[in-house]
Amino acid sequence: MLQRIQTIYLLLAAAVSGGLCMYLPYGIDANGVALYAKGELFLLGMFLGSAILSLISIFLFKNRKLQFVLGRINILLNFILLGVFVYWSLTVSGETQVSEKGIGMIIPVISIVLLVMANKAIKKDENLVKSVDRLR
Repeated sequence: MLQRIQTIYLLLAAAVSGGLCMYLPYGIDANGVALYAKGELFLLGMFLGSAILSLISIFLFKNRKLQFVLGRINILLNFILLGVFVYWSLTVSGETQVSEKGIGMIIPVISIVLLVMANKAIKKDENLVKSVDRLR
């Protein structure tokens, strides 16, 4: 059932993680050049991994428990990515690689919010199915 609300949340999370990371800089270096995730292989892999997990869990609508677990793994992946950004922004000593923070550092936060809302909707569906099964 692809017309559920969690599909929209997961699709938005995939678009934010996979698409916006290419266009929003996560920082500005000492020379004033914007730093994008496509320049860092680790960041690109984390963002694309999050987008792929969101897309995979869209098509697992028949297995809601696995969909819920993949949502939790995706949230954990985004928390790791957020931790990397926080670590980089706090360990700036003088003018190292990242001189200023960019708006791309909030992409994991937006993705986490969307994934939590999707997981709440998945859990609501699972509880609804369980309640109908009790009546039979």
